[in-house]
Amino acid sequence: MITILGIVFLVTLALGIPVAFCLGITSLTALWMMDVPLLVLAQRTFTGVDSFPLMAVPFFVLAGELMNKGGTTQRLIDFAHALVGRIPGGLAHTNIVASMFFGGISGSAVADAAAMGTILVPGMTKKGYPAGFSAAVTAASSTMGPIIPPSIFMVIMGVTTGLSIGGLFAAGVVPGFLLGFTMMAYSWYLAVRRGFPREEGWMGFSQSVKSFVRAFPALLAPIIILGGILGGIFTATEAAAVAVFYAFLLGIFVFKELKLKDLPEIFINSGVTTAVLLLIIGMANIFAWVLTAEQIPQQIADVMLKITKNPYMILLFINLFLIFIGMFLEGGAAIIILAPTLLAVATAVGIQPLHFGLVMVLNIVVGLLTPPLGVCLFVVCGVTGLSLSRITKAVLPFLALEFGVLLLVTYVPGIILAIPTWLGYMR
Repeated sequence: MITILGIVFLVTLALGIPVAFCLGITSLTALWMMDVPLLVLAQRTFTGVDSFPLMAVPFFVLAGELMNKGGTTQRLIDFAHALVGRIPGGLAHTNIVASMFFGGISGSAVADAAAMGTILVPGMTKKGYPAGFSAAVTAASSTMGPIIPPSIFMVIMGVTTGLSIGGLFAAGVVPGFLLGFTMMAYSWYLAVRRGFPREEGWMGFSQSVKSFVRAFPALLAPIIILGGILGGIFTATEAAAVAVFYAFLLGIFVFKELKLKDLPEIFINSGVTTAVLLLIIGMANIFAWVLTAEQIPQQIADVMLKITKNPYMILLFINLFLIFIGMFLEGGAAIIILAPTLLAVATAVGIQPLHFGLVMVLNIVVGLLTPPLGVCLFVVCGVTGLSLSRITKAVLPFLALEFGVLLLVTYVPGIILAIPTWLGYMR
C-alpha cells in the first residue's frame, strides 16, 4: 500500500497536477484498493474543513488583502525605512523589518511575499541592488510571517494535534525575531562587502516621529491581535475576525485609501486564496485518514523508535524528514498528514509537545524556500519576472541562516519555551 500510494503521488506530482489533486487522486486510489465506499472521500474532505479554529484562515487572508489595498502595508514599510533605512543595505533591512510588522498581522508568507515583492523589489533594483538579491531577501523575509504570530500554519497545527494555538503563538515570538535579526546581519555584511547603495542619513527627529505617527494605527494591529489571544480575551479565530474589522476601519476611516468599490476584488482574491488552502487541507485530511486506517503512521513511529529513543537523534531524524517533505508537499497538508504521528514519536521520548510543534512549523517554513516546490520562490518569481534558478541561487545563504536558527531552537528548547512558560501555557 505504501509503495503504490507513493508511486501514484509522485507520478501525479511529476505531471504538474496541483498538490491538492495529487492528494485526492492518491486517496481515491487507496479507497479503491481498500474496497471502501467512495462516499468516504466527500465525507472526510468536508470533515477536514468543518472546524471553528480553521475559520481563522480565511479571516487572516482577508485581513492581509485589506491591509494591502488600504494603505497599511505602505505605512509599515515607510516606518521600517525610518528605523533601519540608513544602515548599510538600508532597503534590504527595510524589507526584513516590514515583513516582521506584516507577519504580525497577516500570518501568511505568501501574502507577505506578494506585498513586499510588488512594492520593494522594484524600488531596490532601481536604487542599484542586484535583482537576484532583492528578490531573495523578499522571499526569505516573507517566511517570518508564519513564525511571528499570528500564523496560519500554527492554527492548522493546533487544530490537527490539539496543541494550544495561543501557546504556539507565544512560542513563535523569539524564533521569528531570531530569523529577522540573522537576515539583517547577513544583509549588512553583504552590503558592506559589495558596496550596496546607502540611503540618506537620519531624516531627523521630526520626520521620524511623523513616520511613526502615520504607522501607529497599523502597528496597533499586532498588539490587539496577540494581546487579545494571549490575554484570553478572544480565541485565534475571533482574533482573525477582529483583524479583518480593524484593517477595514483603518483603510476606510483612518487612512482613507480603501474604497467600497475595491471590496468585490478584495473578496474575490481572498476567496480564491482561501479556496486553494482549504481544498489542500480537505484533501490532506482524507489522505491522513487513509494512512491512519492502514496504520501506516504507527508503523513509521515504531520504526523510528526501534532505531533510537534518544530525543536528540529523534529530533534530527524529524528535521531531516520534514526538510525533505517540504521540498514536495504544501505546508498545511504536511502538518495534517504528519503532525499527529511525529508528535506521538516526540512525546514518547520525552520531547515537550509545544517544543515539537514549533520545530515542525519552522521546518515547514523552511520548505517555503526549498525548490522544486518552494511556494515563496514562485510568488516572487511571478512578481519580479526573474527565473526560478536565479532566485534560488541568491536565496541559498538565507536558507542556510534558516537552517541555523532551526538547529538552534531544536536543541535549545528554552528559546522556544521561555515565553509560553511565562504566560502559563506550560503548566
